[in-house]
Amino acid sequence: MHTDTLLKRLLTFEFLRGLDRETLSVLAKSATWKVFAPDAVVFWEGDTETNLYYLQYGSVKILKTSPEGREQVLRFLDAGEIFNEIGVLAKRANPATAIALEESGIWLLPRQALEDVLLAHPHTALQIMENLADRVISIVTLTADLSLRTVEARLAKLLLEQATEDVIERRRWTTQTEMAAHLGTVPDVLSRVIRELTKAGVIEMDKHHIRILDREELTRRAMIQGG
Repeated sequence: MHTDTLLKRLLTFEFLRGLDRETLSVLAKSATWKVFAPDAVVFWEGDTETNLYYLQYGSVKILKTSPEGREQVLRFLDAGEIFNEIGVLAKRANPATAIALEESGIWLLPRQALEDVLLAHPHTALQIMENLADRVISIVTLTADLSLRTVEARLAKLLLEQATEDVIERRRWTTQTEMAAHLGTVPDVLSRVIRELTKAGVIEMDKHHIRILDREELTRRAMIQGG
């Protein structure tokens, strides 16, 4: 993959706004291109990673694993997203593991090149801090959902957030096992909740799509105040 492709994307990044093309060109030329096979580990929790990652194509999940082996998915990433901001900027061990869900092409932007940009352009550091703040808010929201909402409410909220015109496309890796890991439950419990919502006429599911049939009722079950 040619670095000109990466440069075109860097020019559109909100957290890099205000940087001139020459500076971004230097950053792009410092990057390394890697392709990860489905289920390949991009990095492990606890590793010290010196790169910021940009997902050119594919899908990645970020997860924590308990000593018993149970997974809690923190985020699903799609093409166009960056990740590992904390690991690379805080110079600390990765707080989570990243795994490719399908073949994924990823640019690795080295810490030193990023530090050079931040030192020369302090406003960019503030923009990256804003980006990190959004990540923290997402984690706080996830923690609250896991603590305060039932599995049914968490699933309902997820479907409402992901739906486009009341339809959620199921990708190859969108299995009930992956959904359960994201919702902080186990597949058997999630399967029972899906059956109950289907029987009640709130949703319908097939191999390729999940359709919301009764948005008002799904909103009520998601425990969203003000519906």
